[in-house]
Amino acid sequence: MIEIGLTGGIGAGKSTVADGLTDRGAVLIDADRVVRDLQEPQGPVFVAMVERWGDRIVAADGHLDRAAVAGIVFGDDDELKALNDIVHPAVAEEMAASRKALADTDSIVVLDIPLLVGADGESPKHPFSDLAGIIVVDTDPDLAVERLISQRGFSRDDARARIASQVGREARLAVADFVIDNSGSLESLERQIDAAWEWMTSLG
Repeated sequence: MIEIGLTGGIGAGKSTVADGLTDRGAVLIDADRVVRDLQEPQGPVFVAMVERWGDRIVAADGHLDRAAVAGIVFGDDDELKALNDIVHPAVAEEMAASRKALADTDSIVVLDIPLLVGADGESPKHPFSDLAGIIVVDTDPDLAVERLISQRGFSRDDARARIASQVGREARLAVADFVIDNSGSLESLERQIDAAWEWMTSLG
């Protein structure tokens, strides 16, 4: 098994790159998808979050109201820490189980982890110290803002605030073994995904 970390700031297009790599044969373990699964009604993370914040974070259909959660934790360090203390250990456990299940295969595994680079600007030594490499999807922050507005309905101020709340662009690039610049055309992106896949397969 070859394991590659994939990360990038909000609005950079990391999910598009992840889809492109799976199309080329990679096995994807998506941290955000793991979070969503754990936050399904009556899932362990959902239950713990409702115990912490009550029914105000539950939508009318019984699912988690993600906008309500964002409104509580965004800009409040204590509430964000509480959320991270609930979510991160559970996600790490699920991802570790998925990695273990693939350990004896010949798979090229992509770990899609938005927070692979920590707030201190460093990639954590554990549990991702044995990655064969890290791919960073990079784009100009102003372009990321426009994408968040046009594709995800953010206001301009919200988009800028979300980007500002993440680890800096330079810190992500500093830990990259391979950079994909998603500031151009789809054709350019596809060529870079091809190059990334060629690099990944060479690591075996």
